[in-house]
Amino acid sequence: MSNRAHAATSPARFGLTEERAEEQLRGFGWWQAGGPAEHAADLVGALSRSPDPDLALRGLDRLRDALGAGWDELERAIATEAGVRGRLLGVLGSSTALTDFLAANPDLWRELDGRMPTELPDQAELIADLLTVVGADPGIGHPGTPEGTSATLPGAEAVRVLKARYRAWLLRIAAADLAHVVEPSLPVPEYEDITACLSDLAVAALQAALAVGAAEVGPLRCGLAVIAMGKCGARELNYVSDVDVVFVAEPDSEMGQATRLASAMMRIAGSACFEVDAALRPEGKAGALVRTLDGHVAYYKRWARTWEFQALLKARPVAGDLELGRRYVDAVRPKVWTAADRDDFVADVQAMRRRVEEHVPVGLGERELKLGRGGLRDVEFAVQLLQMVHGRTDEDLREQSTVDALAALGAGGYVGRADVAELSDSYRFLRLLEHRLQLQRLRRTHLFPADDDRASLRWLARASGIRADGKRSSGEVLVAEFRRHANRVRRLHEKLFYRPLLEAVARVPTEELRLTPKAAGQRLAALGYTSPEGALRHIQALTEGMSRRAAIQGALLPVLLDLLASTPDPDGGLLAYRRVSEALANTPWYLRLLRDEGAVAQRLATLLGTAKVISDLLVRAPEVLRLLANTKELAGRDPAEVAQSLRSAVARHADPAQAVIAARSLRRHELLRVACADLLGLIELPAVCHALSDVWSAVLGSAVDAAERAVCAERGSRAARLAVIGMGRLGGDELGYGSDADVLFVCEPLAGFDDSAAVKYASAVAEQVRKLLSAPSQDPALHVDADLRPEGRNGPLARTLESYRSYYAQWGETWEFQALLRARYVAGDAELGERFREMIDPIRYPEGGLDHAEVVKIRRIKARVESERMPKGGDPKMNAKLGRGGLADVEWTLQLLQLQHAHRLPELRTTSTVDGLAAAGAAGLIGPEDVEVLDGAWKLATRARNAVTLVRGKPTDQVPSQGRELAATVRALGYSASMDPGEFVDTYRRTTRRARAAVERLFYT
Repeated sequence: MSNRAHAATSPARFGLTEERAEEQLRGFGWWQAGGPAEHAADLVGALSRSPDPDLALRGLDRLRDALGAGWDELERAIATEAGVRGRLLGVLGSSTALTDFLAANPDLWRELDGRMPTELPDQAELIADLLTVVGADPGIGHPGTPEGTSATLPGAEAVRVLKARYRAWLLRIAAADLAHVVEPSLPVPEYEDITACLSDLAVAALQAALAVGAAEVGPLRCGLAVIAMGKCGARELNYVSDVDVVFVAEPDSEMGQATRLASAMMRIAGSACFEVDAALRPEGKAGALVRTLDGHVAYYKRWARTWEFQALLKARPVAGDLELGRRYVDAVRPKVWTAADRDDFVADVQAMRRRVEEHVPVGLGERELKLGRGGLRDVEFAVQLLQMVHGRTDEDLREQSTVDALAALGAGGYVGRADVAELSDSYRFLRLLEHRLQLQRLRRTHLFPADDDRASLRWLARASGIRADGKRSSGEVLVAEFRRHANRVRRLHEKLFYRPLLEAVARVPTEELRLTPKAAGQRLAALGYTSPEGALRHIQALTEGMSRRAAIQGALLPVLLDLLASTPDPDGGLLAYRRVSEALANTPWYLRLLRDEGAVAQRLATLLGTAKVISDLLVRAPEVLRLLANTKELAGRDPAEVAQSLRSAVARHADPAQAVIAARSLRRHELLRVACADLLGLIELPAVCHALSDVWSAVLGSAVDAAERAVCAERGSRAARLAVIGMGRLGGDELGYGSDADVLFVCEPLAGFDDSAAVKYASAVAEQVRKLLSAPSQDPALHVDADLRPEGRNGPLARTLESYRSYYAQWGETWEFQALLRARYVAGDAELGERFREMIDPIRYPEGGLDHAEVVKIRRIKARVESERMPKGGDPKMNAKLGRGGLADVEWTLQLLQLQHAHRLPELRTTSTVDGLAAAGAAGLIGPEDVEVLDGAWKLATRARNAVTLVRGKPTDQVPSQGRELAATVRALGYSASMDPGEFVDTYRRTTRRARAAVERLFYT
């Protein structure tokens, strides 16, 4: 047999890697030469899906030994019933503790057989079963009351049987929880169903322990109520956890007996099932174990601290005198909803969360599922704080379960639906990991495996239903998911944990604020502001005084602070908001619009916290702010209509300087509108490029009109017709936010004038256009670049049509013909522009294409451009224009194909890169995959270049690869806030790397 064939049939193929695995399988009769026995294929396959196949196989081996002759019955069951197979192998592959229990009590496998109900047991069934086990009558009154039932088994025997029965129920619950991992066709129980069942089992155990304690203490003269707190109270208990309780008893004269009964119950439950912790009682461990109802009420009225009210959120009577327990809850629970009125409420809650984090051992914070940053406590504290603040007036929030309370907060609008969904999802995921870790040895643990503990990571991943994804192992997928959920929890915790506090600060008049600047700064820091002191100064400047404007700002700021906190640059966004607010202080509709149109405030915060260019433009074009209320109007303007409006407005000004100022104003408005629509994801890249190119063309046309009027007035006559030819990105209708306008000026003498007079006139107009548009301004630069003209900067600024024809015929170089591939008329005399196009078509689409020498020349120029123009110090892999696989790579590749083939393929005669790539693909010059790769790289590089220009507020080709600028760029590109910015960097590099490979094939070979 070949090595390959041997590997295919080795037990290792099924995850069975131990040396004895094949021997054990043969011992079962499940393996034969060449692979699994035919009748055992399902069994071996199920073993392979177990969280730890080797552990499960060892467990089966132990069960066979323990059952002896009874093994045949179990083997038949697991061979024929998917339910028992999934439950048994799920447990054996997940829990060494439950495997030991099964090996010691092998007949308990029948608890998992096909007759086992698919539903989890209810609380009544569990209570009746555990009471019966200790010899108590479930039909009599509740144990812990004078008329209640008590155990008939002696103490030690009662503890023994209660321990075994409790463990048997744990086995059943765990089996139902894990079965689907091994047999995917089986139902997946909900997280809430498992935790509720575990809580019900704990309640049943408490009642059974109370029944045993009642038998020990003797005839009862008191009623003892057991109040579950914490996770048991909320019915969200773990597999292994202390059960927190508080004891209440009546009458006062029998406190001694009640205390003995409570102590006995704690001892019995602790020996048989779990530790019972009464440290949440008044005065903690230093206080009396049992108090009367009046004693509890008096304590909570005078002495209780904030955390004690927080603990009461989950109080629930579960055992003993349930009527007394209900009276206890009715008496103390309302006090929970007054705790937030305390002066020190906020500080206490925050300090308690900090103390919890401080208890995490050094070096383990990243792995702590429960107490660490981004752990379960982050969710629970955030939810409980929101409940205690808003639950004072909204009774719908008074839920005990974390998940139910979170859902109620979402339904009430206190937390966004997306945040509720994300936080609930992450909470369930972390609880699932916690459950699996505890099941392994039935020990209380919340520690995620270390990154280098591959075996533990693999086991935990498989036990949690996580598999390899083809690129990463199951353990690697698990680590990535754990980090993602932990990061998301921490982000949402900081967002939600502080939101109600900021709202409260905003509502309280300044003179009544009790928060110190230091405390307010701490809250701003928790929201993500890196300079809380600066943020406080901005808030003070915006809200100081008694004006109506300050009052409206005071109402708006809590919302805006929260919205800005979720942007990449909260500090920059708040500064920008202050700048805009101060600039528009006398604009009557500004604050009303923000107050009355919630969507405007949200969109404005997103824009200001993402892109620096927005505030710079908004203070000079505030009317665009109104468009944020109407996304259709913001995104849907017709570029042709915009151009016509611009030309009409400019035409009203006789002074060319004033005319260009008007053109700048309309361009500013349009640039801001397009940027806002782009950043908010309302328009796609082609529409962005088209709108920017059209407005630039309109500005050029308006400037030419104004300059011609001025030159004509100065010279007394018009000597020539003038057309402006767009080149580069302007010609390709592909302008970005930071692009210059590459142009050529073409003229033709009018009757009565010679070429020399025409050129002088046209050059004067062109120079005036450049001067007017390049005048200093606070707006983004308007640079008109005519360096692509014949002879470059040394040549005349304008030429006649015939001069262009003569130059290209005698002196034109291949690179100049290449530049003409994107030439198109954009302004001035349209008929002259059309004749220029007709003149250059034979030049840019040369008959017969290019010879080899010309192709080599283009390649050499491209190589020189790459080496000489790449900015020093920048990452060439992240340069959108000149980087490998960037814009230049894609454009030069297409342009070479156009020079070679456009003479015979008219569909290639386009100035658009995207259209040209599609045409080259349709003509078979580029394969479909390469078309897709090049198109995707060009669009991604263009979008990234636009995004980083908006974020930085100035033109740039370098895409950031780390830091806050990267995060802002990623958000500007429309990616989710939950996305790791590093994923975008990976995507960008991967996309451009594939494009470069295509360029190497198409351009250089």
